[in-house]
Amino acid sequence: MKFIIRFFFRTLRLLLTPFMLLGEKLSTPKGMERPAEAQQRVDQECRSLTLYQFRACPFCMKVRKEISRLSLNIELRDAQHDPEHREALLQGGGKIQTPCLKITDEQGNSQWMYESGDIIQYLQQRFAQS
Repeated sequence: MKFIIRFFFRTLRLLLTPFMLLGEKLSTPKGMERPAEAQQRVDQECRSLTLYQFRACPFCMKVRKEISRLSLNIELRDAQHDPEHREALLQGGGKIQTPCLKITDEQGNSQWMYESGDIIQYLQQRFAQS
């Protein structure tokens, strides 16, 4: 019985994923416009940020849309299909849960932020005013 249920949900996920990704592509907002100097400053700050994500995760999609809306160049790492990124997420953050934003300070210390709402709030506070 467990096998049938697992098979059903895997099949359902395989069927829905392309539609979810298409919906994300069609509904992603246009990025905000900044003066060139301000955008360069934002790009420089974004080098210390990395988003660990699963491509078809609805919460990850929500964060990626906000990243796009704020015109942020944050490195995206696939923790679902890349074993190195998955292991880095587990070792650094302590659990394999996405989305997870890795924030590295100037001294090289890392903070791992889980929960899409917290990540979006952090990005808005840090970059929406720029």
